[in-house]
Amino acid sequence: MYTDKVMEHFTNPRNVGEITDPSGVGEVGNPTCGDIMKIFLKVEDNIIKDIKFKTFGCGAAIATSSMVTEMAKGKTLDEAEQISNKAVAEMLDGLPPQKMHCSNLAADALKKAIEDYKKKQAV
Repeated sequence: MYTDKVMEHFTNPRNVGEITDPSGVGEVGNPTCGDIMKIFLKVEDNIIKDIKFKTFGCGAAIATSSMVTEMAKGKTLDEAEQISNKAVAEMLDGLPPQKMHCSNLAADALKKAIEDYKKKQAV
């Protein structure tokens, strides 16, 4: 059902945890499946220097959270904002159709964290 990459990111997720004093935080949830994702960013000079996640959900939700943090780390905010749910799924060598909504959550949580950072900068 799941690809080897999905299983690898589920059993050995990268960047799990919280960042104290984050530059931005994004949280999304899907009430239908119960998945909740929270992404924390540390931004310096417009670059994502550190990124962590906390996810409550299925294996696909954890794997997509892990993958999106790997994809965003070290990127500029503009580059990270371009990460799509489709790109996350492709980097995991695909997700079962009934789990595609999980990749949507990961990309959405990243975008919300970037939005939060930008709002804080505008104050």
